[in-house]
Amino acid sequence: MKAVTVRPGEAASISLDDWPEPEAGPGDLLVQALALGVCGTDREIIAAEYGQAPPGATRLVLGHESLGRVLKAPANSQFAEGDLVVGIVRRPDPVPCAACAGGEWDMCRNGRYTERGIKEAHGYGAERFALETGFAVKLDASLGALGVLLEPASILAKAWDHIERIGHRTRTWRAGKVLVTGAGPVGLLAALMSRQRGCEVHVYDHNRAGAKAALVRDLGGAYHDGELAELDDLAPDVVIECTGAAPVIAALATRLGHNGILCLAGISAPGAAVAFDMGGFDRTTVLQNDVIFGAVNANRGHYEAAARSLAQADRAWLQRLITRRVPLANWREAFEDRPDDVKVVLELQAPAP
Repeated sequence: MKAVTVRPGEAASISLDDWPEPEAGPGDLLVQALALGVCGTDREIIAAEYGQAPPGATRLVLGHESLGRVLKAPANSQFAEGDLVVGIVRRPDPVPCAACAGGEWDMCRNGRYTERGIKEAHGYGAERFALETGFAVKLDASLGALGVLLEPASILAKAWDHIERIGHRTRTWRAGKVLVTGAGPVGLLAALMSRQRGCEVHVYDHNRAGAKAALVRDLGGAYHDGELAELDDLAPDVVIECTGAAPVIAALATRLGHNGILCLAGISAPGAAVAFDMGGFDRTTVLQNDVIFGAVNANRGHYEAAARSLAQADRAWLQRLITRRVPLANWREAFEDRPDDVKVVLELQAPAP
């Protein structure tokens, strides 16, 4: 079979290789891969900025945004041949820490976790893969190929889980107005989940062409592409920051409403220096009872919440998030960063006619 692999630490080492068939253990699913979502983390690994091969290996099978169909399932499991499944990315550390022992491996306290396709574990970018039943999520069959959006959606399910936990520090809190910065797939899924909660949604992005503005408006949200200062009077209850751009983060830190919550879901490159009024930030944050927190990865509960969110979403709207589907024969094109892309998907098996 074929697999997309890289040599971590060696830029531009990505290739499509012959790869051994997976060996599914007695508690594992054997899965036919259908599609693989591509994101910025994959490109960072390809550029040798991140990523670790499994112990003893020189190459890493890429890919953490999976979608597959079960070929073989253990007897007496909740899975059956033909089920659509997505593989959870992170595995708990071997100690385990208190968080991992409690099933919250997304909150690992010692950093010894592994992540498929990212850190010390082969990913889902192969034509077939083995998947432990405890780390498989069954999808509503009606989602079909749209199930490849589950992993990025799980990040936003976690963000909203934590936003709501923080918000309910006061009995009167309500997420009435939400600002999302960045209209990539993560930002658009953040907007979707915000609208599903009945929030007034505003999305800020610098992109004036392509599909993003229409996607936001068709959700019933407002799209802003001017200067961030134009949103000074918005005073949102919640901001979900998905760009990782240091100037945007610095500007948002003092633009929350009272009792506001800022969730940082994008990741910045280190070394980005910006002018910042720390005194003004401290004064505003304290006097308004604001909270700023970061969120990354997701646990099983977040994947399951995300699956419910996608199942409730308009299928035609979700389909428009996927702006390019690339067949395996043209696999290199899937990892190109094109200006009009929202979500790019590599098809590991040709879709059914």
